[in-house]
Amino acid sequence: MAKLKIKTGDTVKVIAGDQKGKEGKVVRVFIEKNRAIVEGVNLVSKHTKPSAQSPQGGIVKKEASLNISNLMLLEDGNTTRVGYRTEDGKKVRFSKKSDKAI
Repeated sequence: MAKLKIKTGDTVKVIAGDQKGKEGKVVRVFIEKNRAIVEGVNLVSKHTKPSAQSPQGGIVKKEASLNISNLMLLEDGNTTRVGYRTEDGKKVRFSKKSDKAI
């Protein structure tokens, strides 16, 4: 299982695919599937049956997952690659563009 460089709560930009150019916050990361759900990006229409929670049913807009390879971390409004290094005995992520710890 590969180590992913994007975590829940990161602000990312979509760099490839239909949603290219959109930005948002990572809501959830699926490590085993190499995918992430980004807030407000890749919305799909899901048809729901009437139930106790939603007696009306109908069509609901919901975020679908995107492949991690199509996402890039945003730092101060700019996209950056992510690296790892040890600082004071701790492993930290850092921006390859600005060389600052994230």
